[in-house]
Amino acid sequence: MFGSPEQMAAAMRQFADMLSASPDAGPVNWDMAKNIARHAMVAEGGDPSVMEGERREIVEALNLADLWLNEVTALPSGVVNPQAWSRSEWIEKTVPVWKQLADPVAARMVETMGGTLSAGGLPPEAQAMAGPLMGMLKQMGGMMVGQQIGQALGSLAREVVGSSDIGLPLSDTAALLPGGIAAFSHGLETPSDEIRLYLALREAAHHRLFQHVPWLRAHLLGAVEEYAQGITVDVSALEEKLQGLDLSNPAQLQEVLGGGELLKPEETERQKVALNRLETTLALVEGWVATVVDAAAAGRLPSAVALAETVRRRRATGGPAERTFATLVGLELRPRRLREAAALWKALGDERGVERRDAVWGHPDLMPTSDDLDDPTVFVKGGIELDLSSLEAGDEHQGDDRADGGTDGGTDGEDRDSRG
Repeated sequence: MFGSPEQMAAAMRQFADMLSASPDAGPVNWDMAKNIARHAMVAEGGDPSVMEGERREIVEALNLADLWLNEVTALPSGVVNPQAWSRSEWIEKTVPVWKQLADPVAARMVETMGGTLSAGGLPPEAQAMAGPLMGMLKQMGGMMVGQQIGQALGSLAREVVGSSDIGLPLSDTAALLPGGIAAFSHGLETPSDEIRLYLALREAAHHRLFQHVPWLRAHLLGAVEEYAQGITVDVSALEEKLQGLDLSNPAQLQEVLGGGELLKPEETERQKVALNRLETTLALVEGWVATVVDAAAAGRLPSAVALAETVRRRRATGGPAERTFATLVGLELRPRRLREAAALWKALGDERGVERRDAVWGHPDLMPTSDDLDDPTVFVKGGIELDLSSLEAGDEHQGDDRADGGTDGGTDGEDRDSRG
């Protein structure tokens, strides 16, 4: 059962020893998460160092790709200091953004766990001793969430090819991973330099958006945080797990607080709006990137069409972005929106030209909505008069105004009238 008070005290000291290794004040033990990510990555394929020749090839590919993009988009370059990263470097350099994405979910999850326990989820014989344990149990919950996140990042590090191929602004630095490119290339009968250049085009195109659309970062991260506010823990499942819990058994407590299957998003209007906004914006980012990359590669990379289809299949079968969001945020993206978004951007460019197409990124209220992806005709034929200089100047005040996540489903209809 629960053991003697002495056994419980010894178990709590053991928990305290584990927790003392992390100085983090947040809901996730990120030092532990990074260590678990590295161990998971090394255990399933290793992390070879980047050789000087590989580094030089990647820097050259990113610089050349950036020059090609100048001809097909009005957005200026976002490649300042191109780099080649190992998988460990990718983990280290992208963790700050993962913290922004995962901490709101983890905080909600740990808070709910603590509330459930203090409300009587513990078995009766443990209730008398529960009070002093609440803080430590919540910390243990945070540690278990960190373990889950570490496993997810370790798996992701083995697959990503760059700093932006999951469609989020994970770093201000344009970078490619030789190990990720090799994994992507496996089984493809395409020259390695073509593959490297194609992936460099995608990386450089993402950075044009992330560096020169000032509201985009806050819009994406704000939508994730908004979605996280609706995350709850399946209380009935947690209480069932707590029945018969032996608090003197650290392994059993870790199993209960593992938490992955306990995440349960609420079906509220707020949840639906945040999910729609996030899915639509990610699809628009990916669709624009696909459109400008196809244009830049045309006539230069003979295998561009085949590589584009490989990327689409990779995303449609549950690629890195889908699996990462499912693990860290509790949601899955709908890959079908990516193809629809690409079709909209291409039609918009054909109808209005490159400058007016890219000027749409100048303000979130000008962006296509989910309804526009379903039927782009009205949006493509509609007139948007926007001075491109406002986009190039940055409109820094927009980032502040839209820090709450930007346009949501509740304003789509109103904004459509003003877009004319």
